[in-house]
Amino acid sequence: MTLRSIVAAALAEDIGRGDVTSESTVPASTRALGRLVARQKAVVAGLDVAREVFKQVGGVAWRARSKDGDRIRSGQVVAEVRGKARSILAGERVALNFLQRLTGTATLTRAFVDAVKGTGAKILDTRKTTPGMRLLEKAAVRAGGGMNHRFGLGDASIIKDNHIAASGSVAAAVEDLRRRRGRRFRIEIEAQSRAQALAFAELDIDILMLDNMPVPAMRRLVGELRRIRPRLLIEASGGVTLGTVRAVAKTGVDWISVGALTHSAPAVDFSLDLSH
Repeated sequence: MTLRSIVAAALAEDIGRGDVTSESTVPASTRALGRLVARQKAVVAGLDVAREVFKQVGGVAWRARSKDGDRIRSGQVVAEVRGKARSILAGERVALNFLQRLTGTATLTRAFVDAVKGTGAKILDTRKTTPGMRLLEKAAVRAGGGMNHRFGLGDASIIKDNHIAASGSVAAAVEDLRRRRGRRFRIEIEAQSRAQALAFAELDIDILMLDNMPVPAMRRLVGELRRIRPRLLIEASGGVTLGTVRAVAKTGVDWISVGALTHSAPAVDFSLDLSH
């Protein structure tokens, strides 16, 4: 889905057959100024989405006062809209919905990124996104300083526990992937034990994911893997929290994937203050 189609679907859902309240209470000729205001400290994201909302409702000029990725304070105006009051009111809730959710993702991502500062580990998202919102949520992760994992199943191969359970041979599957897709195609495999990790490290893969491993065991295993495959990218995944992420990063892994960035980020409070 594109930004335009996501916004169009959200507006169609909210406006439906029309904004009956504004059409009954606000004269068509009335013009207004609206200020989008943050009600708490955060890292802003979704401003381009909010702008697209007001572009689609029509009759509204947009002026950004911040950019995605900026740290903002409570009470800060992040953008202004000026034009038809009915149009501003029609787009208000949809714009705020996008802003509060995407800013929440960017803010949580920045907290994780700050927590691992100085370790060399990178924070990545996952495919645990809101259906239809992946494009926007992954952009919010980038605004927060994180990295995007694959966008979809066709971008890279990640062989996980269920693939391993269903496959006849993991080694044969890796060989087939490499033959079909070539050297530039990224192949990753998930290991849930030391034995699996050491065995999979011998295969022609690019990334080894260590899933739900205790930190002390992970630290020892990363050392072993570095001796076997110095250039192999090592990813940690599974239940990582703000309280544990730095300890995970200090094991020496390259990547830490965190599903919570997109599935559990608290929304950030915004309002639209209207004046003539």
